[in-house]
Amino acid sequence: MRRVVRQSKFRHVFGQAVKNDQCYDDIRVSRVTWDSSFCVVNPKFVAIIIEASGGGAFLVLPLHKTGRIDKSYPTVCGHTGPVLDIDWSPHNDQIIASGSEDCTVMVWQIPENGLTLSLTEPVVVLEGHSKRVGIVAWHPTARNVLLSAGCDNIVVIWNVGTGEALVNLDDMHLDMIYNVSWNRNGSLICTASKDKKVRVIDPRKQEIVAEKERAHEGARPMRAIFLSDGNVFTTGFSRMSERQLALWNPKNMDEPIALHEMDTSNGVLLPFYDPDTNIIYLCGKGDSSIRYFEITDESPYVHYLNTFSSKEPQRGMGFMPKRGLDVNKCEIARFFKLHERKCEPIIMTVPRKSDLFQDDLYPDTAGPEAALEAEEWFEGKNADPILISLKHGYIPGKNRDLKVVKKNILDNKPAANKKSDLINTPKKAADTSNIQNEAKLDEILKELKSIKDTISNQDERISKLEQQMAKMTV
Repeated sequence: MRRVVRQSKFRHVFGQAVKNDQCYDDIRVSRVTWDSSFCVVNPKFVAIIIEASGGGAFLVLPLHKTGRIDKSYPTVCGHTGPVLDIDWSPHNDQIIASGSEDCTVMVWQIPENGLTLSLTEPVVVLEGHSKRVGIVAWHPTARNVLLSAGCDNIVVIWNVGTGEALVNLDDMHLDMIYNVSWNRNGSLICTASKDKKVRVIDPRKQEIVAEKERAHEGARPMRAIFLSDGNVFTTGFSRMSERQLALWNPKNMDEPIALHEMDTSNGVLLPFYDPDTNIIYLCGKGDSSIRYFEITDESPYVHYLNTFSSKEPQRGMGFMPKRGLDVNKCEIARFFKLHERKCEPIIMTVPRKSDLFQDDLYPDTAGPEAALEAEEWFEGKNADPILISLKHGYIPGKNRDLKVVKKNILDNKPAANKKSDLINTPKKAADTSNIQNEAKLDEILKELKSIKDTISNQDERISKLEQQMAKMTV
């Protein structure tokens, strides 16, 4: 007998918006016409691109700062044109990158307890695009490696620690790049472009590994993301303007593994993927719903689970990393939905009767520790994310400051239009080792100082206790 209903522990996932007093109110969400999510979240902060006169700005709010946000609340406002995309570093919850219409990428360090004054000075400015920069994406496992893509159809991969562009893919895309996604260990990227092609690229070898022409027939924007098993998931439009989703194997992209048609709405579908549960959440810009699907090895491979619906359309969406969720409430996803004037968290939970830790819902997940240094990755090494257990909840550690060590101060800024300046320059091993030694020395000195402080505190405490004992014995 064939089972009528497919067995899945995620069949009953349900979404719930939080109460009004737990929303972030009175935020002027950006109106710029660009299909990015406008909101990024980590276990400490939520960042939202906002309307700003005379330049570009985004808000960074500590998660607990709910309620009405004052108009005078400090912003991150160093760009001279509207901000188009932002992304938190996966290895440091205080580092955020932003791409803007002013053709630059900026990397910012947010103070540990949030902003008290507006931030205008980035840690580093990355200049190399000749048109607006609409995409920024951190490498999932290598520290300080950042990808940016602009409307000049160029993908640049930067070593943020030195402010250098080390990979420059300038002849692969013939039209605008809609999005870029790293794979699980950061050895490959996949891109969706206006020329209707989905490409899988090895950025260090600078070669296209696989590509599919007309992955979706429609003219409206596509999205392509890597799944943890190496397959590629795409969303797009059919020739009849129906929204589609598809699953592809990069080893054979002639035919999709699965192709589903959804509806005839015209909002771009933004996919958010959870590699631990293999669930994809689709949020359409301008929709008022979030649909979610489970990806499995059995036909039809992409299984519809449910839809979370609300009244208000969404302008953008943030997706919390797994380590920021409340495991005691069986929360498997948390979204931050942008309305016109507010940000509303939406919590997805799996109903369970037991209060015990549900290890089937929370396999070990990617932690904040980088598996590789930037130099190692550029030299050709790969590494999977370093996993952590969420059994006792996630306890954030101390983030180390981002230090940028420029190689040659005098000519470190490449001219925006000269592509040749950006092409890989062979790096001197001696320079690299010096930088690493300096960074290590700094760390050792800091640790020594903290140990000495601790010892002196303990000495004081011991002498006080001895005095108390002496009094008591007397």
